Amino acid sequence: MADGRKAHMPYLPIEDYGIIGNLRTVALVGMNGSIDWYCSPNVDSPSIFGAILDEKKGGRFQIAPVADHIRHKQFYWPSTNILVTRFLHEDGIAELEDFMPVGYVSDSRWYHHLFRRIRCVRGSVRIAVECRPAFDYGRKHHHVQLDAQGANFRSDNLSLSLFSAVQLHGDANAGVTAEFVLEEGKSQVFVLRNDGLDGDSPAPPSVDEAEDLFQRTVKFWQTWLSSCTYRGRWRERVERSALVLKLLTFEPTGAIIAAPTTSLPEVIGGPRNWDYRFAWLRDAAFTVYAFVRIGFTSEATGFVNWMQNYVSKHSYSAHRLPPVFSIYGEPLPAEESLDHWEGYRKSAPVRIGNAAASQYQADIYGELMDSLYLSNKYVGPISYDFWVRIRRRLDWLCENWQQPDKGIWEMRNREEHFVYSKLMNWVALDRGVRLADKRSFPCDREKWIRNRDNIYEEVMTRGWNEKRHAFTQFYGSDDLDASLLIMPLVFFMAPTDPRMINTINAIAKDPRDGGLVSDGLVYRYPPQPRIDGLPGEEGTFNMCSFWLVEALTRAGKAHPEWLDQARLLFERMLGYANHLGLYAEQTSSQGEALGNFPQAFTHLALISAAFNLDRTLGHQ
Repeated sequence: MADGRKAHMPYLPIEDYGIIGNLRTVALVGMNGSIDWYCSPNVDSPSIFGAILDEKKGGRFQIAPVADHIRHKQFYWPSTNILVTRFLHEDGIAELEDFMPVGYVSDSRWYHHLFRRIRCVRGSVRIAVECRPAFDYGRKHHHVQLDAQGANFRSDNLSLSLFSAVQLHGDANAGVTAEFVLEEGKSQVFVLRNDGLDGDSPAPPSVDEAEDLFQRTVKFWQTWLSSCTYRGRWRERVERSALVLKLLTFEPTGAIIAAPTTSLPEVIGGPRNWDYRFAWLRDAAFTVYAFVRIGFTSEATGFVNWMQNYVSKHSYSAHRLPPVFSIYGEPLPAEESLDHWEGYRKSAPVRIGNAAASQYQADIYGELMDSLYLSNKYVGPISYDFWVRIRRRLDWLCENWQQPDKGIWEMRNREEHFVYSKLMNWVALDRGVRLADKRSFPCDREKWIRNRDNIYEEVMTRGWNEKRHAFTQFYGSDDLDASLLIMPLVFFMAPTDPRMINTINAIAKDPRDGGLVSDGLVYRYPPQPRIDGLPGEEGTFNMCSFWLVEALTRAGKAHPEWLDQARLLFERMLGYANHLGLYAEQTSSQGEALGNFPQAFTHLALISAAFNLDRTLGHQ
């Protein structure tokens, strides 16, 4: 590293990152001490550091020893989202602590700070620092001004301050660098602050303030996690997944995002690159289920508030509900490509915004109603005014469930009668009837029940493929779809129903034999041919692998050997997490992380699978 420090660094594997955050935004910190993704002030703001998507132009903030043959370790401060990166080499050991303050009043200035403390634990270590922002996804130029407190980076609409007691030097790339030696027991703190549009620069935090912020952040995360009710097997993995999901909540509104990154590829070198920094109703509703399962009810309350106070401002009963909204419940910006960036490992295009917002995805009503039903049952009662809006939506669904849609996998080339979408339309009306009965709310029960039952019969006749002896992806299709593993999870069908058993058996076969499972990992639909019209074979879909675990678990009452299989598959999936227990959306055939990272879908499915598997094993 000493001689090649200024040279461009190759891309780290996606799994070589950890994350920190403050319930407003998230940063990805590599095992090499480099922050390669950071949007500020919010998770959907333009990036300031984006080297993960273009290692030359994206910008980074790296703190690391100058030495050859460095070994790296990374772990979290116990029960927190404070990340520690450890560097070990022959001259000594250094540790880098990264965190964002959290747990303050909503308008606190501390939410705009990012803290990095490098300590020498043993020996003597030479440290190099490089901070090179690239404002607005690298589209805006900025100026650097050095002073006694550090450096200020200023573009025409944003000011960023870096505070340090170490002397910084400007470089040719509108960044700053520094080198210094740390002796055993000594440390240096670097504080990055978003000064906003006005560039107002109050004094940097003192050493005592910095320590207080650290301790308060530790206490916040540990206090939050202490309300987790899960006490079963794999508790640490469940708790880490909960901490990840909490980082994906946007506290000011209650929105829950799908992932904090954009355009991390599902196929290296291919075009399957999407922006996930928004709130999909589907993902968020599943997340609510996972939170409620293990005792986190305030997050469910936050999601309902987001629906009531933000989303409902823009949705009307006569229109199809968009599947995805901004963190403020607004319509998404138009999808565009950042053609000046090469993409992760040259996987272009880099996209911001998401065209899926204009799609009709009929399944979202089911996930939404399921989460609202659970919220009413376990968290707090749904208000009458909110019920009126729900009722209108379900009345609309009764007239429109027969329409084809783009489906859960957001097909960009076709609309079909996807079986998963019909299944979730059934869930929507079923939960609507249950909620009305639970609360004695007025509604046209007869119409809802009639349509619910009609959907059920149609799925059983048109969704069932006699030739495959399984439920298939859409009416008339011969292809399997792993999303149908959710049938017993949403109580559409008994887990031991012969049709469900046959569908699980079909899915569990190798892709070469028409199935979806390769070495215990599950593709969401057949890897070949490409039904979605996009080139390249994507990886296995982590959420679907956990869904298979849960389907096998539930069927295990009738097939005890399936329960053993479920436990083995679950343990194997745990082995595909990264060193911190984090997952991307997909896993490649070589076991690498693919897609946006970390992914809410994967972590909420892990929680649900662990909860049900542990409970079932406990009753043996």
